[in-house]
Amino acid sequence: MKTSLLLAHRAIDHFNRLIGWTLAALLLVMTVLIFWQVFARFVVGSPLFFSDEIARFSMLWLTFLVAGYAYRKGALISVDIVLEYAGRRLGCLLRIAIILCSALFAFIMVKYGYDLMDRVSSQTAPSTRISMMWPYMAIPAGGVVILINSLGLLLDEALGISQASQQEAN
Repeated sequence: MKTSLLLAHRAIDHFNRLIGWTLAALLLVMTVLIFWQVFARFVVGSPLFFSDEIARFSMLWLTFLVAGYAYRKGALISVDIVLEYAGRRLGCLLRIAIILCSALFAFIMVKYGYDLMDRVSSQTAPSTRISMMWPYMAIPAGGVVILINSLGLLLDEALGISQASQQEAN
């Protein structure tokens, strides 16, 4: 049983590594496009017509994906004074309740994000002419990342892996 839990934990860590590389690529795309837009506008005198739209869509994807990634790493803002003063057993129960509430929120993001994505799929972006389904797909994708990382946090609780040792390992 513990072997399968460790295997699932390792798979989630590999998934997060892939998400981390995706986030780095999105940030690189944003940086290059914004730099090129400024260069083209002020040096060349002819701005690109699509760069700000792609940079905006990249930022949207970056925001939703990094939320799940940061959630797993424990890098989101939190008020943990109750957890600090709660005992070991109550603290564990509170962490599990928080993780389950976050998973419920992520499920809602996936369900309603998919519905929203479906509704705007016939619309196109003004300059790139791509379907608006692609930028709106970031909402359910971010929810899926949060759901997977919620499972990872539940596995951490089951295996007794603390957040500090998890951050040292990465």
